[in-house]
Amino acid sequence: MYKKTLNFISTLILAIVLSIVLPWWGIMLAAIITGFLIPLKGASVFFIPFLSVFLFWLVYTFWLSSSNDFTLANKIAVLLPLNGNAFLLIFVTALIGGIATGISGIFGKQFKDLLTS
Repeated sequence: MYKKTLNFISTLILAIVLSIVLPWWGIMLAAIITGFLIPLKGASVFFIPFLSVFLFWLVYTFWLSSSNDFTLANKIAVLLPLNGNAFLLIFVTALIGGIATGISGIFGKQFKDLLTS
């Protein structure tokens, strides 16, 4: 339980810091680093980084969109097959970020296993 919490918090903090200086793929680098330094077992290798960045992007995109009354999010949601639903767009955005980070967490763990075996 301790490793899962530590991995979650360190992935979250590292993703926030790397998002300041890197493009969107900085979250993937955060998951690779934490997956390498704090390896998990089983399905938590995917789901802990997934939840960390999913919640981060969910809150962050909601905060950014609410500052302009969801105007841009509504316009983008019209372009995509989301029927103009800005909240669904925010959810899909967070889901994509979470999946990318979960896969990167698996990569970090596999890289650690490759070097130690």
